[in-house]
Amino acid sequence: MIGWLFGLGSAVLYGMSDFVGGLASRRSHFVVVALLGQCAGLMASALAGLMIGAESIPRSDLWWGALSGFGTAVGMAFLFRGLSRGAMSVIVPVSAVTGVSIPVLFGVVVEGQRPSLLAWLGIVVAVPALWLVAGRQSRNAEGLKGSGVGDGLVAGVGIAVQYLALAHASAASGLWPVAAGRVSAVLVLIVMAIFVMRHLKDEHDRSPLRTTMASGVLATSAGVLAAAALAAYAIATRHQLAAIAVVLSSMYPVIPVLLGVTVLREHLTRQQSAGLLAAAAATVLLAV
Repeated sequence: MIGWLFGLGSAVLYGMSDFVGGLASRRSHFVVVALLGQCAGLMASALAGLMIGAESIPRSDLWWGALSGFGTAVGMAFLFRGLSRGAMSVIVPVSAVTGVSIPVLFGVVVEGQRPSLLAWLGIVVAVPALWLVAGRQSRNAEGLKGSGVGDGLVAGVGIAVQYLALAHASAASGLWPVAAGRVSAVLVLIVMAIFVMRHLKDEHDRSPLRTTMASGVLATSAGVLAAAALAAYAIATRHQLAAIAVVLSSMYPVIPVLLGVTVLREHLTRQQSAGLLAAAAATVLLAV
């Protein structure tokens, strides 16, 4: 039950991070949003690591954390890029389904993880639930012709790497693998930022990476929430199969939808309503 609670908590925190990060990515360049978020996440995770402590910090755990951070940087950068282009109805479901499918298949096929029958049923229900919740019906297929699918696939692979790598870090190292991942993510995003400055800078925009105070606050808040979500996921993997923890954490698209209904007064589509019911059923099945 502890693993289930932390896995679900990870989903809630990730969902809040995506909601806030999506708002920021519409005001500032996606690389700025991701970089500011990871810098804030680094400070938060390092502070948490100091407060919680660790029995030992094997070098291998830090490398696993660094690989996880690389996946985070790639995943978040392409996710925010897709969101900034208005491809939410495509990129969110594609990235969510890809991000959960790869770790589950890897865990079962390569690592020999064996979820229970009810857990398998929950996994099977969760995948279409994510698509239904995250996707939004459109009157045309124009979004599918753009970069939404490509961004979603790359983001999903990055998210999968993030989950898989962090699950290999031992409990003895505490939350330091999460902090190591933020260092790696920051370094990767700095390289991306330099690339953007060199290739996107033109006479109409002297500073393609400039941002505002409001978007900066949103970006840093998203980063802290994402770091907390990763910490919750790491704890969840220490109490249950990583495949199940991944599925629970990947339920995060439910949260932006619920926030949209309660905060922004948006209306649920029939597709989203069905997805929410399926997600709730999957969550219960994974708890048994």
